[in-house]
Amino acid sequence: MEPAEMNTIPNGKGHEAGEETTATAIKSQSEDAAHNDRTPGNAEANLPESSEFLSNADDKKTTRFTDFEGKTSFGMSVFNLGNAIMGSGILGLAYAMANTGIVLFIILLTAVAGLSSYSIHLLLKSSGVVGIRAYEQLGYRAFGTPGKMAAGIAITLQNIGAMSSYLYIVKYEFPLVIQAFLKVDNTSGEWYVNGNYLVVIVSCSVILPLALMKQLGYLGYTSGFSLSCMVFFLIAVIYKKFQVKCPFEDYAHNRTVLGFNTSVAADPGGVEMTPEADPACTPHLFNMNSQTAYTVPILAFAFVCHPEVLPIYTELRNPTKTKMQHVSNISIAVMYIMYLLAALFGYLTFIDKVEAELLHTYSRIDPYDTLILCVRLAVLTAVTLTVPIVLFPVRRAIQQLFFANKTFWWPRHIAIAVSLLTLINLLVIFAPNILGIFGVIGATSAPCLIFIFPAVFYIRIVPKEEEPMRSAPKILAACFAILGVLFMIMSLSFIIIDWTSGNSKGNSGH
Repeated sequence: MEPAEMNTIPNGKGHEAGEETTATAIKSQSEDAAHNDRTPGNAEANLPESSEFLSNADDKKTTRFTDFEGKTSFGMSVFNLGNAIMGSGILGLAYAMANTGIVLFIILLTAVAGLSSYSIHLLLKSSGVVGIRAYEQLGYRAFGTPGKMAAGIAITLQNIGAMSSYLYIVKYEFPLVIQAFLKVDNTSGEWYVNGNYLVVIVSCSVILPLALMKQLGYLGYTSGFSLSCMVFFLIAVIYKKFQVKCPFEDYAHNRTVLGFNTSVAADPGGVEMTPEADPACTPHLFNMNSQTAYTVPILAFAFVCHPEVLPIYTELRNPTKTKMQHVSNISIAVMYIMYLLAALFGYLTFIDKVEAELLHTYSRIDPYDTLILCVRLAVLTAVTLTVPIVLFPVRRAIQQLFFANKTFWWPRHIAIAVSLLTLINLLVIFAPNILGIFGVIGATSAPCLIFIFPAVFYIRIVPKEEEPMRSAPKILAACFAILGVLFMIMSLSFIIIDWTSGNSKGNSGH
């Protein structure tokens, strides 16, 4: 019989806070499946672990998601969580900085990073109190079935939006890479430069096999490689700042000028029409316009990793709350630095001409640039390898919502992955552009996952005997939840006003 891979609904008895420090021998999944058949080979699986893995006395016969010994190292966990944070959001940050200014952007980015770390603390504290490491089951413990449904739906919407944005990059960048490799400007509609075909091919040949992995920890190596690709992207963005002259002219315009007037000399970095001191080349410390409404949702979307926190916690070797908090803090700090540098140097390169998708702006200068071609390949690889990481929590949410009491079954495991990838491919093919995905998803599900759910779960789950309702931690958590509600209302209102005014770049084609 296959070992169970699910987290059944807990009974009403929670663990006392002091139990987190009790070391007790537990059984691995394989031992549960074999009805506690002990052999010398099972000695490793009987190592002491935190009692957060333990079910209550009434649940001794119930197999749980967490009833196995975590095997993933600290470093691999950092890679997996960092890869979950890092994604296509980094490509929109230079555009966000152009619409806020450098100082305001840094303030917002720092605030969102700090709030994300605090919300992970709330999640881990709630998880430790009741011994549950599934976001949906925390919702069930706090509010019953409505809480479980709300958490599952928010995770599903958030991660489908994330995966759609990743594959959206594949759809638009992969054809450019192939065209640059073939040295052609215009194509006759061949299938191998059609983004719709390419995104389906990548989904079937690369993403699906990785998404069929049984455990998230197996993807640690691909996560490390994915992050390496994004580091290469960051280095290229910094280097290009000192190579591209401001203001730049489109590559197509340069060729037109050269075709009709051979006396015009074109610089490789663009035709320089005005001095460096031109206002178009002056960065802004503060800036407010209609597009500023997108900035906070984009930043919130960039730091959402909360659906992946508890699965990674489950598979962490020798897991403790403090250890997982260190994993989270390191991941967020590294991503913060990368986000800030990518946004700053991307913005300083193009100033107000930066587009919602940074790589597309570089291709306007010279689509055949060798470095940019390598960067495109690196980003394509990184976002492609991130999709399986983000798909895992969605599949777990679906299992929790519809198959909570079912054991692991390969046909269902495969069917959910195939169905999700099919849906996401349809969204990518028909989505208007990447900014709309960032704005709408970031303004709805991201506030719930970052602000509202961790706070209200914490308030409901942590016993009043340990922390009274009027204690400072719970008052702070309540303020945190209110902040999330205000953030959601503000962001959605700004985006709706922006769309109805007809000024949004989200309404135009990419």
